[in-house]
Amino acid sequence: MSAALLQVKLKLKRQSELGGFMLSASFQAPAGITVVLGPSGSGKSTLLSALAGLTRPEEGTITVGDEVWLDTERRLERPSHERALSMVFQKSTLFPHLTALGNVTFALDRARSRASRRDEALALLRRMKVEHLAHRYPRHLSGGEAQRVSLARALARPPRLVLLDEPFSALDRQLRHSLAEDVLGHLRRFQVPILFVTHALDEAIQYGQSALLVMNGDVRFHPQATAELCASAMGLRPPGAAQDTAEQNCS
Repeated sequence: MSAALLQVKLKLKRQSELGGFMLSASFQAPAGITVVLGPSGSGKSTLLSALAGLTRPEEGTITVGDEVWLDTERRLERPSHERALSMVFQKSTLFPHLTALGNVTFALDRARSRASRRDEALALLRRMKVEHLAHRYPRHLSGGEAQRVSLARALARPPRLVLLDEPFSALDRQLRHSLAEDVLGHLRRFQVPILFVTHALDEAIQYGQSALLVMNGDVRFHPQATAELCASAMGLRPPGAAQDTAEQNCS
């Protein structure tokens, strides 16, 4: 297996109620957390959907390590269920016909015994504080509950790529912080590329090692997710900037 590296060269059509545009992406992302930043509607979710195999690009290639997941010129396309990835999207991707427990169990290695998989699935649900919802179906889960079940499923097996589209957005601030620490810390140990879409400046600065900026139909990779870069991408001032300005004005 080659070093963990995501290599992407894609042209994607982004459709919305306001019309459509072409999104051009050409970048390499190493192992670790790459925060994906940009205004709403810029194509961040579309990009992740294409990497997951849920949206077909107009043209391009996706390579993860030594595995080719997509090459439109050679007519190669690995289906979504054959891509070794973990993903948590804003819109639930849980299987509607399986309970919360069933969704997490499904992601575990089937070579293991049923009892072993069930025990680990329950432990993962407990870790995400939703063990009491184990036998509920997705239609009976709130948005925050479904996100936590999806996070439990994302931890169930070692992936080659992790895609997180605002995975903590439906959680209250205290729970969001504690689960983000736990989940992202766990996923980092896999030493694979992790693309993390967030609109929260504190999350981007705390967890981002590198950054992808998605703006005006273009995707650009930055090797360092600095506070200034993250704040600028969100149209905000970096932490401490207002205080620094005030101190300069008083001096």
